[in-house]
Amino acid sequence: MSEKITAENLLNNLVETLAEKQKSVSFFEEDKSKSVSSQFKRLFGRQKPVHHLLGGGKSADVLLWRNKKISASVLSAATAIWVLFEWLNYNFLTLLFFVLALGMLGQFLWTNASVLFSRKQAKVPRFVLPDDFFVNIATAAGAEINHGLRFLQDVACGGNLKQFLIVVVSLWAGAVIGSWCNFLTVMYIGFVAAHTLPVLYERYEDQVDTFMYKVYDQMQNNYQKLDSGLLSKIPKGKLKGKKFE
Repeated sequence: MSEKITAENLLNNLVETLAEKQKSVSFFEEDKSKSVSSQFKRLFGRQKPVHHLLGGGKSADVLLWRNKKISASVLSAATAIWVLFEWLNYNFLTLLFFVLALGMLGQFLWTNASVLFSRKQAKVPRFVLPDDFFVNIATAAGAEINHGLRFLQDVACGGNLKQFLIVVVSLWAGAVIGSWCNFLTVMYIGFVAAHTLPVLYERYEDQVDTFMYKVYDQMQNNYQKLDSGLLSKIPKGKLKGKKFE
């Protein structure tokens, strides 16, 4: 009787051990599949954090609101400039000359007040821009413009019809938005978007990635229907040279 009980116990222990191993293997496989699927379902196929994609420096800290005081100050300054030019209808030259006149008035009062009260002419702080400041701005702007022009030319000459249509529709949408408002407002909208969308995406990246991939799948299905129904019927004959005897 004890031998039967011992054999049954051994058999039950063996079955339980195999079941536990099977569960652990299935759990690790499921976890691995989830991690792999999460990597492939990131927006634009990215594998690095948003902070690293934005450069990982002080500019990324400002865009992602790592320091709320600095980010709020930058956004407030941009809003104040937009309000001055767009709502109050200030002209750039008028505002520039007005600021310069106030600066000269402040330096004049500083110098004369120091002479009257202390009988010594105080050193007025000088505001001087570095010589390389405008050179660096022009170099960076020229590099970005050339990069954009190179991209548009590559798309136009690359032969990828899908990418070509996406870029053309994007340019058309930009032209429509530009007809609604002026250049300053477009720049301000882009500035606000750069200071709000990255931080919102970093906070809700899983929900955004899921939604964007659903939209992408729907657009891909519509494109496949368009391709099979219309684009595939367009003849794509090859040019053949004439034979001369």
